[in-house]
This record gives sequence, structure tokens and C-alpha cells, in this order.
Amino acid sequence: MTVSTDATVYLVGAGPGDPELISVKGQKLISLADAIVYDRLVDKTLLDLSKKDCELIDVGKSPGGDIDQEQINSILVDLAARHKKVVRLKGGDPFIFGRGGEEALELIKHGIRFEVVPGITSATSGPLLAGIPLTHRGTSAAFVVVTGFTAETEVLNYKALAELKSTIVVLMGVMNKSDIAEKLMQNGLSEDTPVALIRWASYDKQEVNRIKLSQLGTVELKPPAIIVIGQVADFELLF
Repeated sequence: MTVSTDATVYLVGAGPGDPELISVKGQKLISLADAIVYDRLVDKTLLDLSKKDCELIDVGKSPGGDIDQEQINSILVDLAARHKKVVRLKGGDPFIFGRGGEEALELIKHGIRFEVVPGITSATSGPLLAGIPLTHRGTSAAFVVVTGFTAETEVLNYKALAELKSTIVVLMGVMNKSDIAEKLMQNGLSEDTPVALIRWASYDKQEVNRIKLSQLGTVELKPPAIIVIGQVADFELLF
């Protein structure tokens, strides 16, 4: 079904958390938006840039929350029928485990124009701000970003990940960290492989804990957190 509208929906990446790390274009669109649909981890000070009459909708997306992706898709379609500029403000980058692709497909289905505004993903910025280079000559020639979310984790090729001998960055992996560590070790990754746990990346309250892979299953860890697995996790390039 095509929606009769001249609206544009902007899928905007808000960055890893620090509000200063959003793009200039992202800031501009927030200030011009007639409606903004935002996620739980978006810094709320960004909403202060919006117009006084801007419709603000919190879709939360907290673990086990009431609002699912289908409902968010419907909200975007509804807003596009009532407003000309709709901003979907998402933490990190919309197309890196942000389900921006699903929202884009829904908008295409309804004939609604959209534009994607990239954001800085926590997958790369989190380790960087902890002093960890994801690639480093002689240590890591590549890195891979995977989701630790249950459904996708079950189809990951742990043998290939273990044999890569490079950096593995896990997003949304707190609940399944024990299973991830066990499967990587079962497929040949050394239990002594360095691991860095980064919480609240880019914020003043950022925390970094360095452990070994064998400890990942038992260490206390709460979201939001990034798990970096590989030799570079031992680096701390901070002045």
C-alpha cells in the first residue's frame, strides 16, 4: 500500500552516545524535524535542538520492552502521513545492527521517501576511545563486528571467527557472553586471548575492564557494553 505523502523520513545515526559525536547534518535535521522518533540510548540533550512544536516519540527499545520493531515501522508510516520531515534518531549507525534496513524496507513498501544519515558506530568508536586500535601492524590485520543477540548468535560461524586470528568486536553480547566465549574456545581460540569490556563508550562514565577469554563467561557485566576479543584488547593507547 502506498501512502499519499510528500514527506521524507530521515534515518539518522546519533553516534555512540556523546552528543558531540553526531554529524553536522544530523544536528541540522533534528532542528528542522516536525517529528522525531528516538531510541533508548540516544542522548536526550540532542532533543533540545528540536523545534518547540516538534512531536517527540520515545520508542525505547530496551531489552524486553513493550515496543517491537513492527510497531516502530507503523509509527514511521503514520508520521509520514502527517508531517513533512520525520527524523528516526538511532544510536550508533542506522545500518550496523540498528535495524535501519528493516525500516527502510517498510518505507519503500509504502512509497515513502527516505534518506539515511550515517552515524559513528560504537563498534569502532568504543574501542578507539578506550585506546584500543582494532587493527595494528603485526598484531591484527583485520576486524569483524558480530552481534551477540540470541537469534543471530546461533548462526555465527565460530570456527571461522576463531581461525581469523584478528579482532572480534561483539555488540549486544552481555546476555550471551558465556556462550560466545565457550564456543570460541571450543573452536580453537586460546583461553588466554585478551578481552576488553567497554561500558558506556564515549561518555564521561565510560568503564574499561581487561580480562582473558576464559573469564568472559563469569565476569559481571551490564549493558550497554562492547566486547573486544583479540590481542589488541591489551593495548591502552591513551595519553
